[in-house]
This record gives sequence, C-alpha cells and structure tokens, in this order.
Amino acid sequence: MVKRIEPWLVCLVVGGVHTAVAQESQVTINDLGGELLIEVGPIDLPASADADHGHHGIFPPVATVSVPTHGYLYGFDYDVVDAQGNELPTDIVHHFNLIDPDHQELFLPISQRMMAAGKETGAQSMPWMLFGYPVYVGQRVVVSAMLHNPTGAPHNGVSLRIRLKYVDVGRPWPFFEVYPFQLDVAFPAGDKSFDLPPGRSSRSYDASPAMEGRMMVIGSHLHENATNIVFEDVTTERVIWEGFPVEENGRLTGVTMGRLYRKGGVKVFPDHTYRVTVFYENPTDDVIAAGGMGVVAGVFMPSRGGAWPRVDVSDPLYALDREHYMRVVRGKYDVIKEGGGVIAEGDAGEQMEGTPAHVHN
Repeated sequence: MVKRIEPWLVCLVVGGVHTAVAQESQVTINDLGGELLIEVGPIDLPASADADHGHHGIFPPVATVSVPTHGYLYGFDYDVVDAQGNELPTDIVHHFNLIDPDHQELFLPISQRMMAAGKETGAQSMPWMLFGYPVYVGQRVVVSAMLHNPTGAPHNGVSLRIRLKYVDVGRPWPFFEVYPFQLDVAFPAGDKSFDLPPGRSSRSYDASPAMEGRMMVIGSHLHENATNIVFEDVTTERVIWEGFPVEENGRLTGVTMGRLYRKGGVKVFPDHTYRVTVFYENPTDDVIAAGGMGVVAGVFMPSRGGAWPRVDVSDPLYALDREHYMRVVRGKYDVIKEGGGVIAEGDAGEQMEGTPAHVHN
C-alpha cells in the first residue's frame, strides 16, 4: 500500500507587480536513492532595483512531473546554485509549491498541496520510523515556484534544487501513514494575500474536514507585522494550536511549530467546524497593499481504514483552483456554490496574458 507528504509549512506568496516568466527554464525529477531531486532552472536573475524587498519576481513555467519510485516521504530540504554550482542565499526562493492534482485537500474539494516552502521555512523533517507520506510511480506532481533577487547583484544560470527524502517501500517502517493539509484565511480560491489596514486587524476562515483523523504536526506561513495565528475547534470552543512569528534583527525568519504527535495528536471530526484566524498589527497610518497572509498547514493521520479522497474534476471549485495555480487565471475570489456554479467577485476571473502578477497558489 502506498501513501502520499505533508506541507510542513505553507508559503504561497507572491508579492510585487514586476514579474517575468522564465520560458527557458525546465523542471525535472530524478531518483537518487533515498531522495527525489526536483530541479527548477536554469534561470537568470537580474539585479533588482528594490533589493530589500525583491519585488521583481521570476516565475518559471508551471510544470507537471511524474514520481519515478514508490516510497514514503518524511522530509525535505532545498538550496539554490548558480551556473558554476556556487551556493546562493536561499532568500532567492520566494516560494515553491508541490501540488497533487488527483487528490483533494482535507478541508476543501481542491487539489491537495503536497508541500510548500518559502524563504523562512528551511529544511523540515518528520521522524522517519514513525511517519511517512507515500508516493507512487507515475503519481503526478505539479511544480510551481517564484524566485526573486534580494541580493543586489545579478546571478546567471540559477537553479532551485528541492530534495524530498523518502524511505523505500517494503520495510516495516514508517509505522503510520500521514497526509498533508492546509487551511488558509483566504480560502476557498484565488490569491491568498490581503491588504492590511492601519492598526490591529484579523481575518478568519471556517471549514470542516472531509474525514476523521488526528492532527500530528502543524505550522504556518505569515507575513511581516503578524502577531499570531490561531487554529481552533469552533464546535467545542477549543484552541488546538497557536503560532507566533520568529524574528531575527527585526525581520521575520520563521513561525513556531506544533509537534502535536508528542502527545498523540489532536483528533478532528467531520461534523465539527474548524477555524483559522490570523492577527496583524500595522504600525503605519497607511493601508499595506497585499501585506497580509495567514495559513496553517501540517500533517494529518486519518483514522484507521480512512482512504484519502480523490478529487471530483467536475467540481467548479476544483476547476477554478486548478486554473489559478496553473496560472491560467488570476485574482481574488468570493466563491460560493449556487446552482452548481461558481460566483467570482472583485478582481476575479482575469485571464492571464503574458506576464503573471500577484499569483498565489
């Protein structure tokens, strides 16, 4: 039996309006024995006039690759190198996402985010004897990334290398099959960033899981000026986890993580409602455009006998979400089912033409 990784931390951000598509870039996946190596590139990164913020982003084309082996994923790492193989700062990785288009998310009938990472994520790993997220030969993986250049110097022939660590099938471990999940305050579809008004503000989203199981690991992605993010069971009025930004020299470098498996995990139920809420404190007198984001992501272990649901490709929300992460459309959506359809309001349904901007998968 094969299972499928977690989104140890979610980074789904693309800030900035000056973007370009790196048409010459390619995406490959290779089995190195114990590691799956996904390479994105090569890409030329010109020096940015806004090096502190890296608002000039490069989008390699979204690509779909096939997993070349059976195994159980338990961790990942990544680095960035130039054409000569010199290691570059990982700040160049604004974000990358791996998406399973054939299985659904825990809280929504959209494509499952296998894992995602950004500049503050770093390497992540689970206890490999305990937990594994299975992948199988031929499984499709959509690879989406954004690179930018906050270094102030040009870099040519840049490649992003993502290493997925796995255990071979046929061994007595890992003992437990786990799957990724996420819950975003900007669900259900479209760009995930939002404007921050002056002072304190918050944003929430409620949903129910498709199946019963246990939350084993939970983390988050936040932007600057975030104060905390809360994941709670609304039905029982219980806070399951609260995360806080980790800062170094006044800059966001990470978010605290909840390793709930140390106490056996936290059980969740399909008939309960769960809520993610993110809080921000904007210290300025101005609105910070696209300054906020809040998403929890982690590892979920289904109850015994639970089979992870495949997607319904006829679901309009699935179709809209897929068009968005494939960069066919862009925008922010208020999406509701009405007579089987999808209603999109605001900056929604805009067809992509040439250079994509504000793409948040």
